[in-house]
Amino acid sequence: MFDSVLVANRGEIARRIIKTARRIGVRAIAVHSEADQALPYVREADEALLIGPAPPPRSYLDIDAIIGAARRSGAAAVHPGYGFLAENAAFAQRVINEGLIWVGPPPAAMDQMGDKINARNLMEKASVPVSAGSREPLTDADAAAAAAARIGYPVMVKAAGGGGGIGMSAASDEQQLRTAFETARSRAERFFGNPAILIERYVQRARHGEVQILGLADGSVIALGERDCSVQRRHQKVAEETPSPGVTARSRARLLDAAVRAGQVVDYRGAGTVEFLLDVDADEFSFLEMNTRLQVEHPVTELVTGIDLVEQQFLIAAGEPPSFRPAAVAAAGHALELRVYAEDPRRFLPSPGDIVEWVEPAGPGIRVDAGYCAGTTVTPFYDPLLAKLCVHGDGRDEALERARAAVAAFRITGPKTNLPFHAELLQNSEFVSGAYDTSVVERMRA
Repeated sequence: MFDSVLVANRGEIARRIIKTARRIGVRAIAVHSEADQALPYVREADEALLIGPAPPPRSYLDIDAIIGAARRSGAAAVHPGYGFLAENAAFAQRVINEGLIWVGPPPAAMDQMGDKINARNLMEKASVPVSAGSREPLTDADAAAAAAARIGYPVMVKAAGGGGGIGMSAASDEQQLRTAFETARSRAERFFGNPAILIERYVQRARHGEVQILGLADGSVIALGERDCSVQRRHQKVAEETPSPGVTARSRARLLDAAVRAGQVVDYRGAGTVEFLLDVDADEFSFLEMNTRLQVEHPVTELVTGIDLVEQQFLIAAGEPPSFRPAAVAAAGHALELRVYAEDPRRFLPSPGDIVEWVEPAGPGIRVDAGYCAGTTVTPFYDPLLAKLCVHGDGRDEALERARAAVAAFRITGPKTNLPFHAELLQNSEFVSGAYDTSVVERMRA
């Protein structure tokens, strides 16, 4: 095992990685922008280095600044967390070229899966189910209209080279398609530097499922169960759970097998997530994309398996076997994650500001991964994720009860938060029944 790691991220995920690093005796080095000086992860690290002003392109997206920090600190390895440069293959290769250990998958695998169209084509060759969609990048509206006519309406329009639901929208006819295409292309260029667009068949009643995989140092790929990520606003996840209440035993076995094959086809190493769209009515699924990094919602998998995924990332990067027996992994109970954002709970608009009070819930089955505390400031420069409220119970009913109590006990004053939304969600009959889909938040707000 290497003796030190630079965490090339901020907030909640940086704090999460630092916690595991220190537990296993690895020196944790943080980087921070001028805006993040007072955040908990900075003081909890063994060392912290300033890398630039608040705007991400001048700090957390500045490859030279991060490599320079790694050099100054004597870090042996670099962990990118999620977001920012986590899925940037050029950054991963630069880390490796500098003689540092990259805590992540091979850059080649990141390249192959980073483009959604290329990834879809790869999966199809590997016999992983793929929905009808465009096989080549679309860069003009006429080509998009022709592709949509061939696929059949309704269709989903999305960026080919980016994620997070940015610019994604559905279209039921050619007029809607052309409007959606221009919006998606503009946002794809702005956020990802790549205007290419992908069009796929739109599933009316869909669930969003995903499988956590680990590509181990010996070359094998294993699956650690599935998660349901169907509670979304603006196509962005806001609550997750495992096991999924909407997956049959038949589909679960097929999902895990497909995810393992997806990892094998790109010779995957480290933690990754294979995402699928589940057709509720047909009990079928199709490949969406692969996230070549640690997911925001990884804690729910940790809660039901007892496996520290960050520790496994470190071990795999160091060429070591996992800390558990892959053949003996067994999930126990049910886990939920609620993403707590500084945002208006009805319109979901960001709400930056100073945090005056911060009181976290505690008790059996409660875990809070937080990036902030009282006295810190939520700035407008970054995603407004404050914390992840995670709960575990022997079954889904117990997990829901614990989640309701935890949401009621979580006190944050200063900026608006979406805690009232989570309280509403946990009482919503559709969500409580488990028979919800990706439109549940739209129906709640209608």
